[in-house]
Amino acid sequence: MKDAMKYINLEKLASAPVAHEPFEYLIVKEFVKGENKESLLADFPQIQKPGVFSLSELKYGPSFSSFIEELESHALTEILQEKFNIDLEGKPILTTVRGWCSKDRDGNIHTDSEWKLVTLLVYLNEEWEPQGGRLRLLRSKNINDYAAEVPPEWGSLIAFKRSDNSFHGHLPFEGRRRVVMLNWVTSEEKLKQELGRHNFSSLFKKIVPFTIKRN
Repeated sequence: MKDAMKYINLEKLASAPVAHEPFEYLIVKEFVKGENKESLLADFPQIQKPGVFSLSELKYGPSFSSFIEELESHALTEILQEKFNIDLEGKPILTTVRGWCSKDRDGNIHTDSEWKLVTLLVYLNEEWEPQGGRLRLLRSKNINDYAAEVPPEWGSLIAFKRSDNSFHGHLPFEGRRRVVMLNWVTSEEKLKQELGRHNFSSLFKKIVPFTIKRN
């Protein structure tokens, strides 16, 4: 397969093996090409608070915009369809961005909502030394019972097929942690509903700022 993409390496994704236990997932190192690192970091949205933000809530430069277009391309979707043996043809994509991690709010163990079919995460950070913030793909609801652990270093990709046991999370971390997340979702109606929720949440936080503490 010819990889004509400027920012991402589809050949690496296409050749990555799929693990089937405890759920279906794949991991790709250096999925994002290193030669455009400087421009991508410069054009990444300036996010200074925790939370998940839809693209419509953010301002970003042309390099990041082109990067998103490649992630949302039909060519990438076709590879995931084959990898996970799932029909994603015509399924809407919800693309969100994180730029900051809270040790109180982020990393809690979860499986993703049922309306999410496939989740893809791409990390855009420098070398990662902290133990916190490394995504763990779990065998159970125990954060230490993990099948794989991935530091959110530059260009690393994780993709998995959502299931009732697709538990994942990470140890607490506070600070900058850049990640782009794509979710292939069940319907356009659900996509619009979720985008509306994101936009309302963003507006509400501007009016009444608050912090949710983890129990």
